[in-house]
Amino acid sequence: MAKMRGRLIGLLIVLTASLTVGGPSAAAPVPEPLPGTPLFDERAAAARAAPRGLWFDEQAASSFTVENGRFTDGLGRDVVLRGYNVSGETKLAENKGLPFASVADAEKSAAALRNLGGGNTARFLLSWAYAEPVRGQVDVTYLAAVTAQMRAFLAAGVRVYPDFHQDLYSRHLFHEGSWYTGDGAPRWVVEAGGYPRESCGICLFWGQNITQNEAVKRATYDFWHNHGGVQDAFLATARTTMAYLAEHLTPAEFAGIAGFDPYNEPHAGTYDSGQSSRAWERDVLWPFYEKFRARMDEAGWRHKPAFVEPNLFWNANLAFQKQEGGLLDAGTLGPRYVFNTHFYDQKAISGIFMWGKAADGQYTGDFGTVRDRAAASGTAGIVSEFGHPLTGSVSDKAPTIGKAMYQALDSRLPGATWWSRPQDSGPVLSGTQWQWDIYHGRHHELMNGNPDKVLTAADAWNDEDLSAVRLDDSGTPILRQDARLLDRLYPSAVAGRTVAFTYEDRARDGSTTLTWNPVPASLPKVRELVGGGQYGLLLWRSTGATAPTELHLPASFPSATTTVVSDLASVHGLPAYAAGVPVGVAAEVGGTGSRRLLLTPAAEGLHYALVTNGAAAPAPSGELLLAAKAELAGWAEGRG
Repeated sequence: MAKMRGRLIGLLIVLTASLTVGGPSAAAPVPEPLPGTPLFDERAAAARAAPRGLWFDEQAASSFTVENGRFTDGLGRDVVLRGYNVSGETKLAENKGLPFASVADAEKSAAALRNLGGGNTARFLLSWAYAEPVRGQVDVTYLAAVTAQMRAFLAAGVRVYPDFHQDLYSRHLFHEGSWYTGDGAPRWVVEAGGYPRESCGICLFWGQNITQNEAVKRATYDFWHNHGGVQDAFLATARTTMAYLAEHLTPAEFAGIAGFDPYNEPHAGTYDSGQSSRAWERDVLWPFYEKFRARMDEAGWRHKPAFVEPNLFWNANLAFQKQEGGLLDAGTLGPRYVFNTHFYDQKAISGIFMWGKAADGQYTGDFGTVRDRAAASGTAGIVSEFGHPLTGSVSDKAPTIGKAMYQALDSRLPGATWWSRPQDSGPVLSGTQWQWDIYHGRHHELMNGNPDKVLTAADAWNDEDLSAVRLDDSGTPILRQDARLLDRLYPSAVAGRTVAFTYEDRARDGSTTLTWNPVPASLPKVRELVGGGQYGLLLWRSTGATAPTELHLPASFPSATTTVVSDLASVHGLPAYAAGVPVGVAAEVGGTGSRRLLLTPAAEGLHYALVTNGAAAPAPSGELLLAAKAELAGWAEGRG
């Protein structure tokens, strides 16, 4: 992960010979709450008092699939997945390839992911090395522990898609004194391969091993070509794992499994003579996915999609790294597959190819490419990893890069042009940030089994530091990034089709508030209503469904002081959701105290809803609400 840091090949070595990369440092201070907003008191009360579901929730949760190029729930609503990777701890040996030391820790992490991080989804990492430590013998004890920890997230209302994770193929390729390490394949795979002693040469970043370490390259090549039946073994273990989950989760729990990510960041290792990256995807990678898809069907996952990744370099933003790909020859993927990719700003992480910080619209083009490839493939898309180092020589860029990446997930337009042409905003893109590791800074990892190299700091993984969360001294999860950035307003389920969405989070870069999407002067009353507060705006076309549209409501939007201006109703102070209430608030399913805004149109058609916490105390006047509504109605007319 963030292995983009490592994907700088020979040219980068020459250009960065004098670059020093700072090691992990103390966690950044947790940002203070927005003025006047008790961030978590209301959620704690909601968790104690609210029911765990509303009349439509059971049907909504009964299925999850891909339909007409979008994620849909059991009510056919347009679903957005937002959350985190859980977690890099799986790549370490200290908890034997599990994300958590205990189910209690999993429960604590899941509640925090929901309540602090605003997530509804977890990419849940699994380890082949621990699932099949002996060839042909799947460790049922490991699968039982995985299932119990996964169940904690499902119980918290978090959808899960498991991922058999690998980086640099296997930790067992690396010796005790190595500068780097990997994860993935079991020891027996490496021992049978007879690979050379690993050496990356002059490698400033760990991911350079992908293209420079002969041991990694040969082992990876062997996997894709099934030398010694190693790919067959992996597929058999994956099938057994999926069958175990299907059998040991309840039907309601299993319905919360969104799909399966077969293989993290695939790369050829070495191309055959004359073989292009595109040909490798067509002739090697895609047949593997078809085999994995067949194992899913056999294991009882027939109605769940495979979250398939293209060549990891297909959308690199360094020209000398970029390789043709994106599953261009796979045809129409349809509902049985999801187009799944990662994005890290390699230019920014290099410290050389991007000076300064990210700006408005920085990644709308890169994420627009993901949208386009998913649409061309006839399926939904997701960015299953994105992020930026939080300490080290380039960490000063993290606040702006994080904001720009979330902005690009929300819309394919920069803030400067969003209001003038929202109909070009595109679908809201799903994404899971790297990463969510409550043990950040508290690890005890013997790197490559070396008792003289005990890693405790940061992520305990190749000097990375990307976790959005940590535990404080009392054992309570706290955020390491601005809550304004992470706990976001987003349309989690739209009864109809999203036309446009934007969210101005007012996240901070140090003491500077970042405002990239100000309300234009042409809407003076809306601008007055929002003031300096956060706001989101959803424009959607409803289908007349009786179930409402849902938006995740951040903790910085207390019910009593949140304002909604919509064609459905305009209110300051959100009422509790009930039948006949067009705009209301309710707890999200899972009992963690997180909340959702529920919007219920009375008829089909184009609708809009502005949500803001910026209204001046004690409350906006009725005249201001009416005037803002009139401006928004004129703005929205004809946009659909």
